[in-house]
Amino acid sequence: MPRRLTDVRAGFLALTPLWLGAAPFGVIYAVSAVAAGLSPAQTVAMSLFVFAGASQFTAVGMFAAAATPTAIIVTTLIVNARHLLLAASLSPYLRHEGAWVRLGLATQLTDESYAIGVRQFLAGRGSPAFQFGANISMYLVWQCSTLVGVLLGRVLPDPAAYGLDLVFPLTFVGLLVPLLRKRDSHVVAAAAAALTLVGALWLPGSWYILLAGVAASAVGALLRLWVVNC
Repeated sequence: MPRRLTDVRAGFLALTPLWLGAAPFGVIYAVSAVAAGLSPAQTVAMSLFVFAGASQFTAVGMFAAAATPTAIIVTTLIVNARHLLLAASLSPYLRHEGAWVRLGLATQLTDESYAIGVRQFLAGRGSPAFQFGANISMYLVWQCSTLVGVLLGRVLPDPAAYGLDLVFPLTFVGLLVPLLRKRDSHVVAAAAAALTLVGALWLPGSWYILLAGVAASAVGALLRLWVVNC
């Protein structure tokens, strides 16, 4: 088997243990979207073309509240802007790839596939093909779970009632912690966590996610600058 196909397969399989966390979210999204007034086709189309869990939940909630299309688009863009930070952190490993390869990987990037891929890059075993496999793996389970939610949502028990909606974020935290190998990374992670908690308590909507990420990244940049100048 060619090396690229082997890497794609490895990336795909590396993410399959996370399907248990992703699938309940996809089902909950689909049920919420249909309940908010979206048609089954619109619900599936959003997963196919938007493919961003947090943004999709935000859009559905705003649609149910009769928000304007402009407000929905702007808000979901803000919520999903954190992916700019994820893509930026992968760019050093992809600088030799073509623009279309980098763009394709960025558009399919999720929190979980990023964590799986960057762990491989840090270990010296990463590749664009591995990242692509991880991205596609998450894309597949998200589409399948959305479809299940559309077709069987009324007869399935609420996954949130069993705490399954917590599996996704907790899994990402579990993947992230081993990547914090340097002291400045610990400081940045602590700053991001603290700012996120403060923002969740004091700021409306989901702006605090982006603000915490940008502020914590600035803290990391200042720390690196301070170390260089010392």
